[in-house]
Amino acid sequence: MASIAVRQTSMIERIFSIEIARVTERAAVAAARLRGRGAEKKSDQAAVDAMRRELGNLPIDGTVVIGEGEMDEAPMLFIGERLGTKFGPKVDIAVDPLEGTTLCAKNMPGAIATLAMADEGALLHAPDIYMDKIAIGPGYPKDVVDLDAPGDENIRSLAKAKGVKPEAITAMILDRPRHAELIAAVRKAGAAVSLITDGDIAGVIHTARPDRTGIDIYLGIGGAPEGVLAAAALRCIGGQMQTRLIVDTDEKRERTARMGIKEPRKKYRIEDMVRGDCLFAATGVTDGPMLSGVKFDKSVIETETVVMRSVTGTVRWIRAEHRRVDKF
Repeated sequence: MASIAVRQTSMIERIFSIEIARVTERAAVAAARLRGRGAEKKSDQAAVDAMRRELGNLPIDGTVVIGEGEMDEAPMLFIGERLGTKFGPKVDIAVDPLEGTTLCAKNMPGAIATLAMADEGALLHAPDIYMDKIAIGPGYPKDVVDLDAPGDENIRSLAKAKGVKPEAITAMILDRPRHAELIAAVRKAGAAVSLITDGDIAGVIHTARPDRTGIDIYLGIGGAPEGVLAAAALRCIGGQMQTRLIVDTDEKRERTARMGIKEPRKKYRIEDMVRGDCLFAATGVTDGPMLSGVKFDKSVIETETVVMRSVTGTVRWIRAEHRRVDKF
């Protein structure tokens, strides 16, 4: 019996390391072949197909609980889809095979392929609607910032906790008309604003290492699936995050209820969105501040991937050379 337990632990360890990196690597390479071609749906489809094939090879009994974006009418790894060989641990899977489809289509910085995997029942089953978010890195008192507080108040609170003036704080916000008042409030408090066109998973992750990224806080409204994926990353590397679903129509209320969410206006923290052991992986598609993009050579494809695990706090940076280009 002890030997069976050891084998099961070894299997989980194996899944939660190199093999999960291969999943995002495959998706990133498939999308990268279409960089700069203006083909958002084709690049997304290529990433989806590659990720689905690779997940199908893993010795897991996995269920997609966070799928591809319905809001963009994108090809989906659909919610409820079962993946893997069906022989192995039962796991929840959250995917964004190509975060930043526009970034990839325009060959702009920051497009990534992402995946989170956790124990069965551990991930919030969030519908593909919008979500209000606030996130900071580790090392601060609990609830030093609050989703319901004004933007300028959060800047001042964070600056005080960090022991600096608000002018030393930089906030990352999606560049959207809906954020005009938020951006004005943050700037009025004295903080700098770093605007991004897409990619709020990476935006949240940037707050975990402000010494490297220059980003202290993430604020604003983005996709709920991306919020769960970002929460998985912060659970692994540390930080604080608060979110709330934007449920403002009858159709969204119905969809939220179908997903089993009984309190649609609940304020979620990381531990509400991601419980138990989880893993987050991301591979760069285009060059960005977090990851280098895919590099193509005559006989080699180079990728850079980060793999994080919550139970150990381990972060692995994997720079890989794939030499069998014809089969990658």
